[in-house]
Amino acid sequence: MDRVALLGLSRLCVLWAVLIALFPCGTQGNWMWLGIASFGVPEKLGCANLPLNSRQKELCKRKPYLLSSIREGARLGIQECRSQFRHERWNCEVATSATPGSSHLFGNELTSGTKETAFIYAVMAAGLVHSVTRSCSAGNMTECSCDTTLQNGGSASEGWHWGGCSDDVQYGMWFSRKFLDFPDRNATGKESKVLSAMNLHNNEAGRQAVAKLMSVDCRCHGVSGSCAVKTCWKTMSSFEKIGRLLKDKYENSVQISDKIKKKMRRREKDQRKIPIDKDELLYINKSPNYCVEDKKLGIPGTQGRECNRTSEGPDGCNLLCCGRGYNTHVVRHVERCECKFIWCCYVRCRRCESMTDVHTCK
Repeated sequence: MDRVALLGLSRLCVLWAVLIALFPCGTQGNWMWLGIASFGVPEKLGCANLPLNSRQKELCKRKPYLLSSIREGARLGIQECRSQFRHERWNCEVATSATPGSSHLFGNELTSGTKETAFIYAVMAAGLVHSVTRSCSAGNMTECSCDTTLQNGGSASEGWHWGGCSDDVQYGMWFSRKFLDFPDRNATGKESKVLSAMNLHNNEAGRQAVAKLMSVDCRCHGVSGSCAVKTCWKTMSSFEKIGRLLKDKYENSVQISDKIKKKMRRREKDQRKIPIDKDELLYINKSPNYCVEDKKLGIPGTQGRECNRTSEGPDGCNLLCCGRGYNTHVVRHVERCECKFIWCCYVRCRRCESMTDVHTCK
């Protein structure tokens, strides 16, 4: 083997070692796939060399054309998680390297069984549904395209019929289940089994959010735009809207018992007869204190985070800084302004300066 080949192999081994450290097999082997988005793993490595568990690798080998959709699904989920929690004490911080106490991308939150765990599982499963369904509608795959179950339907009396290209969300949900949902064979003990069942439920809750927000778009046909006849099709909502729905589910998530008899039950005894809906987010353990740094749990705390002095919301200095107060410093901005085109041929601008107060948590 020549020197260039050896160098390439050594780089691949280093990359793979980093990914294994961040996405260990075992309890969270299902989530090694997030490394595809996080580290920009090149698709040319092939399914065998990507951060996937054995079952996911096999699925990838049979459907290699879905690799770009898997990557996009991971990116969508991570991006939306960070967007929805950007002003919260827990801001969905994503690890960029292996750090003590943080063995995977989302740190302790991926295994803690908290509300944060619930949101991560739901938003990542939803991201995979969304990206695969979009790819189907775009005609990027041979085994799926538009939703054909709606063809030749509609209401002639009301002047509309199904047409266009409806998003085949059912295929996206099928693939998301196939790729993510399988029992954790390494789960031992009652708590691990409850956590595994909780994660599978929250996966499905994320998928249900995509399906629930499907909307109907229509196009008018008729003389002078009279809309005498309409062609309608179903389309997915933006992933931002799906993220907002899941954030609302997070705020109203249900704590369940840490013991399973026949099925999962609500933790509060007086509520155990109330059935658990499939679109609710479930958690076992209460969230830790995200105010103060905890290296063991990989919690950075909120010290140094920028806050809004006038806000009463979670981004406000009072809540985000956990009552510790905040520091204020002035930031000077310099930019071009009042630009004018001078004949011929250049642009002349003034140099404008502004001062802004920035507040950071103590």
